[in-house]
Amino acid sequence: MSDLFREKAQDWDVNDLVKELSSAIGGSLLQQLSFHEKMDVMDFGAGTGLISSYVAPLVHNVVAVDISQAMLDKLAEKPELKGKVETICQDITEKPIHTQFDLIMSAMAMHHVEDTQKLVHTFSEHLKPGAMVALADLDKEDGSFHPEDIEGVFHFGFERDAFQTILENNGFENIRFVTAHTIKKEEKEYPVFLVTATKG
Repeated sequence: MSDLFREKAQDWDVNDLVKELSSAIGGSLLQQLSFHEKMDVMDFGAGTGLISSYVAPLVHNVVAVDISQAMLDKLAEKPELKGKVETICQDITEKPIHTQFDLIMSAMAMHHVEDTQKLVHTFSEHLKPGAMVALADLDKEDGSFHPEDIEGVFHFGFERDAFQTILENNGFENIRFVTAHTIKKEEKEYPVFLVTATKG
């Protein structure tokens, strides 16, 4: 599989939009969830570890999962994440990790996965009973957020009601949406939701 993020990985962390968005989602996670030092966390679509860096100091460990080795290599270079974040480069919908987590978090990765139903089912399979997901992504948009010719984008965001139904169908309860951030780009606004839910 080709690494669609190989070139982007080089200057990902200095991109102003990425920095602003990561800061907003990271802050929202800290607001919405309680973290403790025994928690095992998966960061799905972890990229260069911008979201992991908010959570890693507060928990037992973070497993950063991504299909871009280039992005994970950038994460692994960060001294502040050494010993706290483990990287795994694989598609967990096809090849699960045989570990269960207290929390799965994800920021702006789900629109890159074609089968949302299968992805949420995979999350459920990787969670302990009573564990949580905290998933951030774009609200439904008109397709103008990404460049027209971009590869690897399967959804122009998500309708919250439809996403809630997918969560419910996979046994999640206590589903709560907040708006974590609004991206302003070329005179348009793109809200980003954070949904938290508990595995029933």
